[in-house]
Amino acid sequence: MRRLKKNYYLAIFWGIVGILGMVRWIFDIETPQVDNDSVAGKVSTEQTLSVTTTSESNTNSHIAQEEKKEAPAKSKRKVHPIYSVPSFSRTFPDLQDVHVVSARKWGVSPVRNRQMAEKRKDELVFVGNNPYYKIDPGMSSSIPYLVPHAANVLEIIAQNFLDSLHIKGIPLHKILVSSVLRTDEDVERLRKINVNASPESCHRYGTTFDIPYNRYHTVSPPSETRRTVQNDTLKWILAEVLRDARKNGLCHIKYEVKQGCFHITAK
Repeated sequence: MRRLKKNYYLAIFWGIVGILGMVRWIFDIETPQVDNDSVAGKVSTEQTLSVTTTSESNTNSHIAQEEKKEAPAKSKRKVHPIYSVPSFSRTFPDLQDVHVVSARKWGVSPVRNRQMAEKRKDELVFVGNNPYYKIDPGMSSSIPYLVPHAANVLEIIAQNFLDSLHIKGIPLHKILVSSVLRTDEDVERLRKINVNASPESCHRYGTTFDIPYNRYHTVSPPSETRRTVQNDTLKWILAEVLRDARKNGLCHIKYEVKQGCFHITAK
C-alpha cells in the first residue's frame, strides 16, 4: 500500500514537469536581447555631455579668472567726503596774545632790516622754493624765511593738504603763503598802510606765516584739461587739515576775516 502511494506522487511530479516543458516550448519564452546600438548611443551621448560640461566648466573658470584679473582695473577708488569744520571762527580762535607767547619761545630775536636777516641764515631757513606750497608772487611786506621748526610745520600742512585733495578726488592745488618773516622796517612800513597792523607782530620772530583761504596755485600737468574747483571747496578741505594740525599741537591758528587768511604760529 505504501509503495503504491509513493509511485502515485512520483507520477504527479513528473506530469507537472512535463506540462511546464510543453508550455515553455509552445510560447517560446526567450531571454530579452539587449540592443547594442541603443547602449552604444547612450554611452556616446553621455560622453558627449561629459565633454561639453567639462568644456563649459573650463570656459567659465577661464572667464572668472579673467574677470578677477580685470576687477582691480575696473574698481573705482573710494572717494572720501568733505566735512570741513562747523565754524571757522570757533575752530580757529587763537588770539594774538597766544601767538606771541609761542613766537617768543620758539623764534629768533626781531631783525631790524632785510640786510640783517641775510646774516641770520644760521637761525633761519629759506622757504621760497618748495614742491608742496608756493610763496605768493605778490608778497612784498615780508621775506621767505622761517625758523626750522616753523618751516617743518608749514611743509606738513602743505603735504597734508595735497594728500587730502587726492583722497577726496579734487584736482591738486598748492596752498599760497602770503606772509612770512617781517623785519622791524617791514612792520613800520606796513603800519603806514594798515593802521590795524600790530607793532608786536608774531611775524617778527620767524615762527608765523599766513595762508590765504580764497586763493590757491593750480597744479595742472601739460596737455590736461582740469575741471574747475571753487575756492570755497578748497577752503573747506584746508580747514580740515588745519584743524587736525592744531589738534595735534603743531600750531596756533587764527581765522582772519579782514585779511582773508589763516594766521598760523608754530608751537
